[in-house]
Amino acid sequence: MRRIFALCAVAGIGFTALAASSPAQAAYHLIRWQDSGFCQIWDQSIPTAPYPGNYTVIVRSEVPTFGDALAFKDGLLRNGTCSL
Repeated sequence: MRRIFALCAVAGIGFTALAASSPAQAAYHLIRWQDSGFCQIWDQSIPTAPYPGNYTVIVRSEVPTFGDALAFKDGLLRNGTCSL
């Protein structure tokens, strides 16, 4: 029983080290809901599409970080493209 526990512990530590060493590849798009004009940052690593489907993608190119997407959204709020 100790061998199984030790094997599971080593495997868990190995998977944790592997996950921590590989960088996250997140990409973000900005979408605008058609009925309200509200803009939202959408994480492309989520395997589903936003629901409901009444949105348009404002930024076609992927924004690499959430901070960059937030700064871009702030600019869109200031020039009136997006509503609060």
